[in-house]
Amino acid sequence: LHAEGLPHSGISLAFDGRLHRIDLTALTGGKHVTVYGQTEVTHDLMDKRETARLVTVYEAANVAPHDFDGAAPFVTYDKDGVGHRIDCDFIAGCDGYHGVSRRSVPEGALKTFERTYPFGWLGVLAEVPPADHELVYANHERGFALCSMRSPHRSRYYVQCPADERVEAWSDDRFWDELRRRLPPKTAAAVTTGPSFEKSIAPLRSFVAEPMRFGKLFLVGDAAHIVPPTGAKGLNLAASDVRYLFAGLREFYSERSQAGLDAYSAKALARVWKAVRFSWWMTTILHRFPETGEFGQRIQEAELDYLVHSKAASTALAENYVGLPY
Repeated sequence: LHAEGLPHSGISLAFDGRLHRIDLTALTGGKHVTVYGQTEVTHDLMDKRETARLVTVYEAANVAPHDFDGAAPFVTYDKDGVGHRIDCDFIAGCDGYHGVSRRSVPEGALKTFERTYPFGWLGVLAEVPPADHELVYANHERGFALCSMRSPHRSRYYVQCPADERVEAWSDDRFWDELRRRLPPKTAAAVTTGPSFEKSIAPLRSFVAEPMRFGKLFLVGDAAHIVPPTGAKGLNLAASDVRYLFAGLREFYSERSQAGLDAYSAKALARVWKAVRFSWWMTTILHRFPETGEFGQRIQEAELDYLVHSKAASTALAENYVGLPY
């Protein structure tokens, strides 16, 4: 992270053919964001566990948590055709949106909140230099676009597309042409095109499950909540969940107090909902919805214009973008 991460002190919002920079560092008292792929975070954590000689079981099948509403929870799984059981004090459900942890909670004990957006992001990864040294979020009447990067020589670009679009319908040429149409002229001219080596369409949704604790089972990260990537808050939320759970477990084992564990769900959800709101808001002001129309487009542009010219509004965006305290 320290060697390869790209610190960014700002972002740019593009609308009405103009580019406006939001100085995150100046507006948040010195904070910044770091561009670093989630797969790289996973690799780093795997390497740390291996260095510490901690046991990690990969490619396990039929994983299932049991008796987490009692005093002696355990997890079962199959590995290479052999059944295994792990007895434990607590279970951390960090297995993502499609994992077994949340699905193991008894029906009726969980309340979910969800919004599915009527569009997706068509993303392209290419070995070309980025169009800008910072991220560019573009609002355009043809739809949203994002200029991002993975390194100084690898770019990640996105364009809004219909939710039912097929990635096969998009050649590289069609993608680059559409991307440049949605960017201000200067930014569009800075886009270096080239063959993509990854192309996919990601659906957008907001999702929250409450509560995030069921006896000895704790839901963490995407197992409990999903946010659209517009606000760049998914990994940030997972990190804060882990921080809260770690603090609770440390308190339990060092002081034999359950206060931190008992407060985990409420504390985590308070921050989760703020990030859900921010991600929803960013999605709402930057994307073209079916009902947007000319009136809606002007409203979006007026809000963006106010946002970039009001220090108070820019500060609110910056505080949320770099991540609220935890």
